[in-house]
Amino acid sequence: MAGSDSHPEYGGNGIRRRHSSQYDDGEGRRPSVQDGESTSPTTYNIEDTARSVPDSDAIVVSTSSAVDNSAKTSLSRPSTDTAPRVRFSTDFDRQSIPQIARSGSTGTSPDKVAQARKSSLSKKRPGTPDLSVDTQERASSVGSTALTQGIIRSPSNITSQALPESASRTSPLSPTTRNRGYSLRQALFHRTIQDQATSPRSVIELQEAAESSGQTAINQHDSQHDSSRPTKKSGDATVTISRADLTYPELPERTFKTKGVKGISALPNYESWVRSKGRRKGILHTLRTATSSAWRFVLRIQEIPPSKDGRHIDLDASRKKSLIDERTNKPYMGNTIRSSRYTAWNFLPRQLFAQFSKLANFYFLCVSILQMIPNLSTTGTYTTIVPLLFFVSISIAKEGYDDLRRYRLDKAENNRDAKVLHAYQPTSTAPSDAEIVPSPSVRPLHWSTTKWKDIRVGDVIKLSRNEAAPADLVLLHSSGDNGIAYVETMALDGETNLKSKQATASLAKMCKTPDSIALCKAQFVVEDPNLDLYTFEGRVTVDGETSPLTNTEVINRGSVLRNAPDAIGMVIYSGEECRIRMNANKNPRIKAPALQAIVNRVVIVIVIFVIALAIFNTVAYQIWSDSTEDNSWYLTNAGVAFFPILASFIIMFNTMIPLSLYVSLEIVKLAQMFLLNDIDMYDEVSDTPFEARTSTINEELGQISYIFSDKTGTLTDNSMKFRKMSVAGTAWLHDADLQKKPNKKEHLMHKRRSKGKKPVRKSRDLRSMEESMALRDNVDVVNGNDRDSNKSSDGGGVERHGSKWKSTARPAKLQPELLTTDMIRYIQRKPFTLFARKARLFLLSMALCHTCLPETQPNGEIEFLASSPDEHALVQAAQEMGFLVINRDVGTITLKIMPLGADTEPILEIYEVLDVIEFSSKRKRMSIVVRFPDQRICIFCKGADSVVMQRLKLATLANKKAVEIERRASKRKSLEAQYAIARKSEQVERKGSINRTSGTRASFTLGRASTTLSRASVSAVGRSSMNAQALQPVRDELDQWLTERERDVDISSVEDNSIYYSPRPSAQLRRQSLAVSEARSSMQMEEMDDIVDEALVVDEALVTERCFQHINDFATEGLRTLLYGYRYLDEQEYMAWKKVYLGATTSLVDRQHLIEQAGELIEQNLELAGATAIEDKLQQGVPGAIDKLRRANIKMWMLTGDKRETAINIGHSCRLIKDYSSVTVLDHETGQVEQHIAAAILDINAGKVAHSVIVVDGQTLSMINEDKSIQTLFFDLAILADSVICCRASPSQKAGLVKAIRKRVKKTITLAIGDGANDIAMIQEAHVGIGITGKEGLQAARTSDYSIAQFRFLTKLLLVHGRWNYIRTCKYTVGTFWKEMLFYLTQALYQRWVGYTGTSLYEPWSLSMFNTLFTSLPVIFIGVFEKDLAASTLLAVPELYTKGQCNGGFNFKVYLGWMFMAASEAVVVYFCMLGLYGQAIFTNDNGLFAMGDLTFTACVILISSKMQLIEMHNKSVVVAISLICSIGGWFLWNIILSATYNPASPIYHVRDALFATFGRNALWWLTLILIISSTVVLELGIGSLRAAFSTTDVDIFQELEKDPAIKRRFEEASAMELQAGWNRGVEGSSAEIERDAEEQKREGEVRDLLRNRPDTLEEGRSEPVRRSTDTHELLSRKFGKVRAE
Repeated sequence: MAGSDSHPEYGGNGIRRRHSSQYDDGEGRRPSVQDGESTSPTTYNIEDTARSVPDSDAIVVSTSSAVDNSAKTSLSRPSTDTAPRVRFSTDFDRQSIPQIARSGSTGTSPDKVAQARKSSLSKKRPGTPDLSVDTQERASSVGSTALTQGIIRSPSNITSQALPESASRTSPLSPTTRNRGYSLRQALFHRTIQDQATSPRSVIELQEAAESSGQTAINQHDSQHDSSRPTKKSGDATVTISRADLTYPELPERTFKTKGVKGISALPNYESWVRSKGRRKGILHTLRTATSSAWRFVLRIQEIPPSKDGRHIDLDASRKKSLIDERTNKPYMGNTIRSSRYTAWNFLPRQLFAQFSKLANFYFLCVSILQMIPNLSTTGTYTTIVPLLFFVSISIAKEGYDDLRRYRLDKAENNRDAKVLHAYQPTSTAPSDAEIVPSPSVRPLHWSTTKWKDIRVGDVIKLSRNEAAPADLVLLHSSGDNGIAYVETMALDGETNLKSKQATASLAKMCKTPDSIALCKAQFVVEDPNLDLYTFEGRVTVDGETSPLTNTEVINRGSVLRNAPDAIGMVIYSGEECRIRMNANKNPRIKAPALQAIVNRVVIVIVIFVIALAIFNTVAYQIWSDSTEDNSWYLTNAGVAFFPILASFIIMFNTMIPLSLYVSLEIVKLAQMFLLNDIDMYDEVSDTPFEARTSTINEELGQISYIFSDKTGTLTDNSMKFRKMSVAGTAWLHDADLQKKPNKKEHLMHKRRSKGKKPVRKSRDLRSMEESMALRDNVDVVNGNDRDSNKSSDGGGVERHGSKWKSTARPAKLQPELLTTDMIRYIQRKPFTLFARKARLFLLSMALCHTCLPETQPNGEIEFLASSPDEHALVQAAQEMGFLVINRDVGTITLKIMPLGADTEPILEIYEVLDVIEFSSKRKRMSIVVRFPDQRICIFCKGADSVVMQRLKLATLANKKAVEIERRASKRKSLEAQYAIARKSEQVERKGSINRTSGTRASFTLGRASTTLSRASVSAVGRSSMNAQALQPVRDELDQWLTERERDVDISSVEDNSIYYSPRPSAQLRRQSLAVSEARSSMQMEEMDDIVDEALVVDEALVTERCFQHINDFATEGLRTLLYGYRYLDEQEYMAWKKVYLGATTSLVDRQHLIEQAGELIEQNLELAGATAIEDKLQQGVPGAIDKLRRANIKMWMLTGDKRETAINIGHSCRLIKDYSSVTVLDHETGQVEQHIAAAILDINAGKVAHSVIVVDGQTLSMINEDKSIQTLFFDLAILADSVICCRASPSQKAGLVKAIRKRVKKTITLAIGDGANDIAMIQEAHVGIGITGKEGLQAARTSDYSIAQFRFLTKLLLVHGRWNYIRTCKYTVGTFWKEMLFYLTQALYQRWVGYTGTSLYEPWSLSMFNTLFTSLPVIFIGVFEKDLAASTLLAVPELYTKGQCNGGFNFKVYLGWMFMAASEAVVVYFCMLGLYGQAIFTNDNGLFAMGDLTFTACVILISSKMQLIEMHNKSVVVAISLICSIGGWFLWNIILSATYNPASPIYHVRDALFATFGRNALWWLTLILIISSTVVLELGIGSLRAAFSTTDVDIFQELEKDPAIKRRFEEASAMELQAGWNRGVEGSSAEIERDAEEQKREGEVRDLLRNRPDTLEEGRSEPVRRSTDTHELLSRKFGKVRAE
């Protein structure tokens, strides 16, 4: 999802972007403008103002970039933003397109520029409307006056330099591309208006620049004549808009590949390689194209052609008939949506095709057809087809139920109610006056309640507050303030901030009431439906006045109306043509586990083996028939032809691929699904348990290699909290929200481990690097992973005494900040100090500089309505610190201030709001001008530190200090990166090596993805005779190994005690370490006086340095920073500026740009007020979960619709980006995308990068995807990188990235997790989809495969349950193949002794029940209950998860090993039976049934013993159940057969055989015992040899788990994930069990002591002694009372 996209970002979000030194974040870099250089065709020069304004995103690169008061201001940037009422483009996300030609400063001729325009705009985007505007402008000559003199004229007085006519025809402002957020219409409009400022009348044709020269009529008058003409209002420009004949040429097609992405031509070597590779793939590409075309032809899939010039819709509330879509000549698509995959007509055919496209089902279908041919089958006629149809029917019914559930959800949404305006009589033409008088003929009007599915294009819809839009609407009217409607678009892009929507000025004037809407005759032309959520093109014509439509006037389906009573809009797109539906995955694929592909290949091998075995036996029969059968008189006419005997053998051996494999597998997975309901994955706060919605892909949870995560609501908690502030050089921590929360139960933490001698295994280079970095422990560090972002002693964190907060980005960093409660108490104690005055002014700026509206609740509490959660957090913090906004009227803000504390009488102060210069993405700041109660005027400005810094009075010093701070931070990050690279290289060296030491010391070596333990160590752990001292080296090295991986690289201690902090951290730690109560009553007064250094407050230079050091620290901790400045204004200066600002706000031309220019004039020479840091709250345990997933070799991508700065900030917070990471930002606006990609690939492959992160935005990604070669290069980089962050991504782009990785990276499993409707496509595209049941609703959870309440539950779901299910499924599958091979190879071996005639060794009824009754439970139970390692071990050592990623549980190597054992054991079983019993001379019965029953019995016992006793590590009562049911059931079956079998059976003499014949023969039983013993010894022997010479990680940790101390260490490391179960008593930890046992033992000893104590004292006493169990009483008698401390 996404985060906030409003004021707090201020372009950089107020965040200092973190990146490595080798990559520059060039997003904001622009070449510096020299003095006198023209920066645009029309330059407005305002003399003697502050300075030139650098780009708001610019990075400090020099100390000379600061400004002094004497510099000039060049306000020349063309605006890409528009006025609130006259809008030509209103997407504020993009910056201006760089200019191609500069008037007066370049040598480029206009003709060349025009030619370049023509070539760049040659493509035409179909279905896009255009606009021509006829304007008439009067301008007056103006002059420039210095602001300092107090005489400033309105914007119309700013002189413009007129260009030659040829230059005006092709403006340098015309963009080379239609980038997102930048309108070509606006660029052309600015070009003509600015270049022809002196023209009284001009017609602007919005079309291709090269063609406009011949079509645009430009009538120019002499500039002197215009300048001398009087104006209606002094100092104001008047623009009149008159009617004209409008023409609508088509806009060029929106193309992306013109800037930033040059194509592979920038990489010539790569280009040649791509061309050679493309030539090789020509045939394959042609074949795919032909196949796709044929598929479309067969299914009659036709692309809808684009419209000629867009969709034309007239506003008509009385319309009865549906509008016709000119593209199809049919009515526009209805508003019904459908996410179900099937209809009643195509469900059965599609399902039959899907089921029998599975290889196994098709194989069984073929076998069943052969089996039903008469006289071919020796095993029955319907024994295959009946269970096959039953199994297929179950699968079809399951799929049908899932689709029925989706259909019901669709039906519920389609039947929601909406209000539609109906006018039942024709309406008259609306009058042109401002006041619209409804005609009597318009009556009656009616708001009809209509189902969503019945809404049509052109309907007028009324939205009430908190209602969702039923379709894509264009806004006609809003009852909110100033006609603004605030909508929440969380379902579309995941952003939590509210978007402001406002109707165009012409519509707002004509559509004030339902009556006026019915009378209004507006014609809309909008673009054809498309996927783009961020741009919109259209126009509306009202009474001949045409205005453009942009995204600001459109409310998309799924958006929720907030902060406005109601809004009215007209439907422009409906149903599946809505933006949110076009971004949805219309035909989600049917998910199948990746293990099934391996099983299919094994099935093919077995099919080939069965056919080969059948052919061999058939040929052998032919040979035997020629040599023996023909010469045997008793076999006359008994011969069988080739095909029947071949078919009979195929039918006999076909159960080597048992149908029960798939039937039982469904049972296994269903049981696994129920076992996933873990109490540790239950969220108490929301009362939400884990829920599994499918059982098909359980094992894929243990094979995940890539996680694609949303941000807002998935990683974050959808809440912003004010966390830190820097004022007057001192940093303060605000933890009021944490103090309100009760302390939670601490996690399991064992006693301090042994401090004995630790094994030293670090390399020399690594040790020297640690020494060079001077790493030292100056705080109490707790081992373990991140537990809770709000806990004071989480794993890997610092134990704090005064605060509950710690940084999630750098958990080991010292937190020396004082608390804001101390600051407030200090201000109250010393209200007249300089610090107190500065602090109060800073708090006042927080309480005033915002746009929030207070709202009093019924309980008296005040809630704030804010368009951004960041602003809400700031105002809330100001309230908590004593500055409460209680009322905000049109021109005033009322504050309730408590100067002496909450218990004293408050003071009400009314501040007059003079002006508000609002935030925009271009300005990246907002300002407010207020008049104090004492009549002083002050301007407060807040914004990104990089922007506000340039406007400070000490800007030069600020730039210099910022460079120094960045240099120090870069040095630290470089050291951390070197240390991380060294540690990684050491782990690689360890990997696969076995370090052994002489003597009795055990050796233990662990690599990153593998673990290696010497056999001596393994045996030592498992040997009970070994004492604790002998095992201590193994424990110590394991503890060191775990601790090294639990802690990330962090050398922040190098900075903590530096001179760049004030107060010193050591002093603050000394103060904070005091014993404090909640009221801090024990703090001495002298300590209170020392918390602030008043001498520091006077030194402005030092305060500035400290402030920017704090900002840097806040940013590295993952906080979102803002810088505050202020300046007092005198009355004359303000009034002079007010005249300029008033002219800008009332201008109808380029209003937004003029407002920005006016803001530049006054936002100068600011005093530094302070800085704030806001925490975007992460969900509990997110950083620790990501760390463990990273250790499990899982790469995590964050795909969000939020801004880049916000995404990078959250990346730091959740440790997706480490402080030493190399961040490669791919931005089409900065250019050289290909070079950045290639350079990053080379650096990663060369091992120069410790941790690489790629950041790309949706616009750049779209450009990359247009060039397949660059796309390939990009994904090569993305696969190499450790993490990828994609910001501003639409739902379809998210799904596209998931699909690309799923297709490109073979043998990897992807997982997508999200919580909103915009994540559905991504969730459906991934192998595994996880839905978060969060604040954005249940849309994602309903369509997901599994749903959880918190991201942290993903750790146990994957590392524990996922791995268990993978191991279980693998053992079940390979065990099933093994038992079938074992059983049927004995059948094949027997054919040698019956002439290969197909005679079965086993009795037919018993044979048919082999898989169902006698051998199903052993494999099912191991597939359901197996746990090869404990949950605590898997969570403490996530590296064990890699077994599933590399398919280590089931592959051809594993399969062949098991088949070798099956063949060996089949030979042992058969020949032992034949040699010891079948060929014995003296025996009661050695007939066919006796030999078959002996072999059958041996196989049943061997299968149950191997699967339950040898292979199952987690032995419990289910083992006994399985053995009793399987083995006992087989003998019970024999008893039943012996008693009921037909005695006349000629082949199998079963009747009474068990009791009368072979059952009484000791040789039969002895042979059975010998066979079982031989096979078990063979199994154990082979297993021991494998463990000895090919030791696996599982072998090592199974032995380590046997040591109680090591097991406790594992439990300590996994306490975060397992504590919930321990608390509820589901399964106590070993430490708790041991502790309880010790307590019980101690209590027993005390009772014995107390019971015996009185008897020993009776001899010296005459009075009877009372037996007492009161320990205190007994101890006081003997030793006196215990003094209470």
